[in-house]
Amino acid sequence: MLGAMAKTLGQAGLPVLIVVWARALFGALMTLPFALHAEGARAFRPARPWHQLIRTVLLFTSTWAFFMSLNSLPMADALSIFFVNPLVIVVLSALVLPEKVDGQRWLAVVAGFIGTLVIIRPGVVAVNLGTLYALASGITLGTYFVMTRHIAGAANATVLTFQTCAIGAALMILALPFVWNPPTGPQWVMFVLFGLIATIGHVMITRSYEHAEASLLAPLAFPEVVMTTLLGGRVLNGLPYRWTKLGVVILIASAIAISLREQRLTMVRGGL
Repeated sequence: MLGAMAKTLGQAGLPVLIVVWARALFGALMTLPFALHAEGARAFRPARPWHQLIRTVLLFTSTWAFFMSLNSLPMADALSIFFVNPLVIVVLSALVLPEKVDGQRWLAVVAGFIGTLVIIRPGVVAVNLGTLYALASGITLGTYFVMTRHIAGAANATVLTFQTCAIGAALMILALPFVWNPPTGPQWVMFVLFGLIATIGHVMITRSYEHAEASLLAPLAFPEVVMTTLLGGRVLNGLPYRWTKLGVVILIASAIAISLREQRLTMVRGGL
């Protein structure tokens, strides 16, 4: 849904940086009351400022790069390329985090990556700037999620989201004078909705990393491709090519496989 809204705003002539800044601004405003309730004035002081700064730069670089990719790619194709990020998460989890990544998790993520390659078809379809933007977005977001897992439980998820959005909005405001194009009233309303959806999703994702390993959660992101594919066709008349559809099927199959496996393991551990 966010991709569809971002593409709509971009087609209306708004610079991508303004859209990303608005996402950060309204995310900060919406989480501020909850952050203050949870930690008071301490919410304005990140426990690990440099770590939080790097996470913020990674997140909003990913957001900016993905929205830039929508200028030259159909939304479903851009998101499918972007979903290289689960592979990045699993690789970094094995290298950086104290997680044991077993063969079946690797298999699920590799299958998802193959689905991404089916969509990109390197050597068959020309790689353009949009492809590179989407790929960069996936890599930076995967790195961001691993850093999130690394500090999971060290701070309240809503407070972390507030800090990330506030720092991001403050950094981007420095560049706004160079690209400023006054949004219309309806566009401001869309910004609010955009910020609300993004913020709720972000808090939920941050909390999920408090309870599950990054390598387990990674393949479960693939089903988002389905919603984006449908929105790309229904909202923006961007129905994907048949190769994209095949790639999406592979992506979803990998997510279903890992979900069923973890469910079986949970039942075995619980003696069910």
